[in-house]
Amino acid sequence: MLPQLFTERMETMLQDEYGDFLAAYDKERYYGLRFNVLKTDRETFLKRMPFALEPVKWAEEGFYYRPEQQPGKHLFHEIGAYYIQEPSAMAVAEVLAPKPGERILDLCAAPGGKSAQIAGKMMGEGLLVSNEIIPGRAKILSQNIERMGIANAVVCNETPERMAAFFPSFFDKILVDAPCSGEGMFRKDETAINEWSPEHVRMCAERQRSILEQAVLMLKPGGTLVYSTCTFSAEENEGVIGSFLRAHPEFSVEEAVQEKFFAPGRRDWMAWQVEKEAYFSGVDTWVDGLEHTMRLWPHKLAGEGHFIAKLKRAGTLESNRNYVNQTADNSGRSTAEGISRKKAKKTMDEIEPCRIFLREELGLSDAVYENFEQKGTFLPFGEQIYLMPRQMISLKGLKVIRPGLHLGTNKKNRFEPSHALALYLSSDMVKRHYEMTKEQAERYLRGEAFTCEEPAAGKAPKGWTLLTVNGYSAGFGKAGNGQMKNHYPKGLRKERTATCQNG
Repeated sequence: MLPQLFTERMETMLQDEYGDFLAAYDKERYYGLRFNVLKTDRETFLKRMPFALEPVKWAEEGFYYRPEQQPGKHLFHEIGAYYIQEPSAMAVAEVLAPKPGERILDLCAAPGGKSAQIAGKMMGEGLLVSNEIIPGRAKILSQNIERMGIANAVVCNETPERMAAFFPSFFDKILVDAPCSGEGMFRKDETAINEWSPEHVRMCAERQRSILEQAVLMLKPGGTLVYSTCTFSAEENEGVIGSFLRAHPEFSVEEAVQEKFFAPGRRDWMAWQVEKEAYFSGVDTWVDGLEHTMRLWPHKLAGEGHFIAKLKRAGTLESNRNYVNQTADNSGRSTAEGISRKKAKKTMDEIEPCRIFLREELGLSDAVYENFEQKGTFLPFGEQIYLMPRQMISLKGLKVIRPGLHLGTNKKNRFEPSHALALYLSSDMVKRHYEMTKEQAERYLRGEAFTCEEPAAGKAPKGWTLLTVNGYSAGFGKAGNGQMKNHYPKGLRKERTATCQNG
């Protein structure tokens, strides 16, 4: 049941539309997924998917599905071919409009749907920093970054204040998908209903203002900041943006292509809040540009509720083209900070087994390997080896969950590749790959070995092998004597395997 004070507010705001708004809560909510452009294209994805899908108008990669289809239990979800995401949430990254080569921050990123969408539009070029303040949620964020095969992302677990101190005027674009009262998710999340109160709304608005003030410090002149919430309240939306624009006249609200799909922001609603709620007295309700903010309403489109504002900072955006990465040792110190030759040699010795493995065991082509070298720096992190994105600065003093693409682990005199590396690679990048049958894939997900003779060639692969299902990378196995030894991570193995349907 919706809170009475909430319904009274919405009736005052929506007036003649209130009946349609309320009726939307009696209807079934919409379910969406978004295919991973880092792993597939639209045509191939639709050909391989065993479900009936309908396109989302405002997101090229987005589709609606029926809940009884349960795509979250399908193998394709496990290996990152798509991300399950509420349809209205897909609009946020579309408004941000990321481009390859940019430096982008997703400041409140968990669980990672918007970060994954941003990474897809960056096409592996540039730097994505995905941050989450809550440790448990940061871990989930990191797992989703890995599952989607994203190589150019650094995952942090920091406060906005510490991030601002570390990245002054650093990013081309910043997304602040701010923690909010969650009014737009009432139809799908009963917890949000139970937690709602005017006091909670007020607290959220104060926190949102604070987060934005830190985000500003990290944005370059000429950069873009997108603010979004999944709530309807004027104080968390127009109120926050209005006070932000008053404090920062160098910013303006920019029109977005997606405006044609969504309702405009309302300055008059903020005026009503000021009149009715004393704690908003003194807020300027007539700030220019609020009409270019956007609301997504459940009674006007096939989705839940969101608010989006695209803010542009005055100035000329400097290029990242000439940026030179600072080579880091295993402590996170860079050459710019003066590491010793002895330390540098130790670092080279630590990463050499990884380099040899990539070139000789996996058989990466010269072009693919050189792309690794161009995109990142090989970074030892204890026994773990990562490929840190080239535009990332030194990690010293920053709480990092994932400093880039996890390549694998040094184990005595050998190197063992990671599951993350497998999900990043594709069969055309390696010399040895094996297409699993449905039965083999099900065994693989349970952590079992399987017979791997290749009918076409008449003989089995030997050594580390990239395993695929319907062309999608699923993980590594190690082949020998006609058997594929399982290297699917133990923490991901299923007692009851995900569905694997060929087609």
